[in-house]
Amino acid sequence: MSIRDRLPPALRRGPAFWRRSVQARVVVSTVLLSAAVVGIVGWFLIQQTRDGLLDNRVAAVVQEAEGETEAARTDLAAASRLDLDESAQQQALVEPIQARGATRGFAVVLSPPVGEDLRLADGGAKFTEGLDLSSVPATLEDHFDSLSATAWTYTDIRTTRDIEGLPEGPGIVVGSQVRLPADDKTYTLYYLYPLAEQQETLALVSRAMLIAGVPLLLLIAGLTWLVTRQVVTPIRMARRVAERLAAGQLQERLRVTGEDDLARLATSFNQMASNLQKQIRQLEELSRLQRRFVSDVSHELRTPITTVRMASDVIHDARPFLDPVTGRAAELLQKELDRFETLLADLLEISRFDAGAAVLETEDVDLVDVARRVVDMTSVLAAQRDTRVVLHDPGYPCVAEADVRRVERIVRNLVTNAIDHAESEDVEVYVGADRQSAAIAVRDHGVGLGPGESAMVFNRFWRADPARARTSGGTGLGLSISLEDTHLHGGWLQAWGRPGEGAQFRLTLPRLLGTQLRHSPLPLVPTDARETA
Repeated sequence: MSIRDRLPPALRRGPAFWRRSVQARVVVSTVLLSAAVVGIVGWFLIQQTRDGLLDNRVAAVVQEAEGETEAARTDLAAASRLDLDESAQQQALVEPIQARGATRGFAVVLSPPVGEDLRLADGGAKFTEGLDLSSVPATLEDHFDSLSATAWTYTDIRTTRDIEGLPEGPGIVVGSQVRLPADDKTYTLYYLYPLAEQQETLALVSRAMLIAGVPLLLLIAGLTWLVTRQVVTPIRMARRVAERLAAGQLQERLRVTGEDDLARLATSFNQMASNLQKQIRQLEELSRLQRRFVSDVSHELRTPITTVRMASDVIHDARPFLDPVTGRAAELLQKELDRFETLLADLLEISRFDAGAAVLETEDVDLVDVARRVVDMTSVLAAQRDTRVVLHDPGYPCVAEADVRRVERIVRNLVTNAIDHAESEDVEVYVGADRQSAAIAVRDHGVGLGPGESAMVFNRFWRADPARARTSGGTGLGLSISLEDTHLHGGWLQAWGRPGEGAQFRLTLPRLLGTQLRHSPLPLVPTDARETA
């Protein structure tokens, strides 16, 4: 069992539904394009919102940091150098800022003096308790290795324990320098501000856009489905009516409502259907009259042709007593009467097919025996045409349920047609069979068939070269009758040919009558033709 067979029925029908439903493809395509547009616009809006939030936050924290630094400078300027030592001044500088940071939600770090080539990790720094000093980026430390103006950068805030008002995560660090009166050295203050509020705001905006985007896409899908339904429904109705017209229900028409383009299309469709119905009925009547005429004429000619045959037989038998010219005329009369009777028999057979009166008398038929009998039967004609008919016996029976008289007539027509066009080359007959079908192929190496002639060759009275004589005495109806006999069996009669490479006709019959053919045991294109193509 294949993977497709193991799928649920709904999934197996999915690809076929997608191929056949214009409405489904339009809805899905519109939703996908809308989703792409909504996604691009949403991404752009989120980026703009993010940039706006960050720019505002950066401006606010830089201003606040500069205010804290300026306040610290003012406090230090008001203090006497002799009041506090270096360590005490550092403590007096940091503690007020730490206190305000605890209420405002930021942390502070006081670095060692600038110019002493010391890093925060080397010790000596004063900072908000619980803050991980790796939160200050090394690039910003490098920036403040010398005297510099206020600078900032983004960072990832880390803590060694929970700090109230200072969550871990993305943040902004602002650096600003201050000089202590006690030692007249410059120190760098790092202010760390979290971006938690901005993150929450951005997440809220993203969720809002997502929540709004999904219903929007569903709304677009619904509107697209409704709009396409208004267009597709009349098209589906037209398709159903067209299918019923093709099935022979010529009275079917589209219902016309409104005056829009679809209504005008339906009106034009109905007018076309009415004209087609009228012409088809005229053709059917003409065909019926033609079939009736052929049948009546064929039957009516049987009586006079019988009388003429009797008179011709008398004259033909009296040839020894006639002068040579009259004797030759008697022979020609006999020959043309034979041909005329064959044509009359073919016309009667065609009229039976047209009237639907042809029936099968089936039995198990070995196509090898049929081919052998036809080869023996046509050997004299082949010798007259300086050619041979060669049977390639498969070595096993090729049995099919068929009407032996009709099958033999088909093969005889194919072989005599091949002899007529063999150009003194051998005519080869192949027989084959498999479990479902049996086939006979007749190959000649004569003039062949031109492009498009392989389909026309089965038309009544059709000839590839009108100037070419029918040396085998054919009526021009043999292949048409053969095709009708093949259709009665539910088989195939196909032709292949190339100019100068000959032709091959293949008869394929189901081994069991009523079974649908799917393939043939013999190739339609000969092997030698494939090699030279």
